[in-house]
Amino acid sequence: MYTRVLGGLVAAIAFLSPAVLPAVHSADSTRPGDAGHSKHAPFTYAVYGDAPYGTSPTDTSETDATPAFIAAVNADPLVSGVLHVGDIHSGSQYCTQSYDQQIYDLWTAFADPMVYTPGDNEWADCHKKKEGGGAYNATTGAIDYVLGADGQPVDYAKGDPAANLGLVRSIFFAQPGHTLGSDSLRVTSQATAYDRRHPEDRAFIENVRWTRNDVVFVTINVPGGSNLIGDPWYGVPAETAQQAQLRAALTGAATRWITAAFEEARHSRAAGVVIVDQADMWDVDGNPAGTAHLSNFEPIIKTIADQTKAFRRPVLMLNGDSHVYRSDNPLLQGAPCTGDDENGGSICTSDVHNAILGSTREAWNSHPSYHVPNFHRIVVHGSTTPLEYLRLTVDPKAHNASTDTTFGIFSWARVTD
Repeated sequence: MYTRVLGGLVAAIAFLSPAVLPAVHSADSTRPGDAGHSKHAPFTYAVYGDAPYGTSPTDTSETDATPAFIAAVNADPLVSGVLHVGDIHSGSQYCTQSYDQQIYDLWTAFADPMVYTPGDNEWADCHKKKEGGGAYNATTGAIDYVLGADGQPVDYAKGDPAANLGLVRSIFFAQPGHTLGSDSLRVTSQATAYDRRHPEDRAFIENVRWTRNDVVFVTINVPGGSNLIGDPWYGVPAETAQQAQLRAALTGAATRWITAAFEEARHSRAAGVVIVDQADMWDVDGNPAGTAHLSNFEPIIKTIADQTKAFRRPVLMLNGDSHVYRSDNPLLQGAPCTGDDENGGSICTSDVHNAILGSTREAWNSHPSYHVPNFHRIVVHGSTTPLEYLRLTVDPKAHNASTDTTFGIFSWARVTD
């Protein structure tokens, strides 16, 4: 049975039950049980990611635990929606059509609407040998693909990232504007609301936005780990033109979609904005290139910083990728950080955002747009058993102080076994 960390809401739960709280979900709607049944009523989402994970291609322990996890989320009387921040398998598991379909089928059991943004492991990293793709052979100049017992490549399309992104889109994003789970939330997809000056953006059907009780949510396909697919696919000496073009398309689509979401928020005078992506754009992830490895994220970080600062109201970002819980503001020098331990020390000791901007005051002053106090970021914990989710509550009328678990209109608690 999952432990409910409810804080001040325990008393309210004493007389509520799932039967009293049937799900009613659409943009800008509330569910019965929301205080006041108004546009400004509080609501709660379950947020998780980097799950289910396995330590090998045949490790199914987290996948096997997923039905019980979904049942626990469904049984949470506060939750009225689910957000998945990407990575539906680990970097040690293969990229196959059957696996993607298996996860899709499992997610149909969510009683609430579910919004998912893709992670790197299910497409951008499929080229890696450890994920079943292949590796460049310097002697032959060819790619040695990982083969199965039948002598055929084990990965879908030999691990080609572009093809695997297409596969993810065909399974999880078959219809623009539709979500997963109960599919009772209607969202706006970039596929239908793209900037007409950039028709290439209509390919990004997975980028969506919606408004719930005066708060704008936006998802962007920004895969982490591989630095926005900045590492040459298959380990070839230099990235291909296809890879460079896709990276440019991803970056352009993401920055324009973020901008459009903030334009909508300003026009509607929204109480806040929530940005959902997979990449932890401030985590070097042990890469020997250090902060230089994160340079391809800079246009997206700058767009978020500029738009957030101009918006002046609370903006919360949810991401996975580094999948160790962390609560901080990487756009404010010296901001507090709370997080879990990793490798014997707090995840907060591996801060890199100051290194990106420079450790000196002069370097910091050269990026004044990154002094953004109305921003907060949560790295959603994942890749561990038992599975856990973040119970994110949004109260459009709240004015919470910035603490480990509160920020403006937002408050959250981790729910584990």
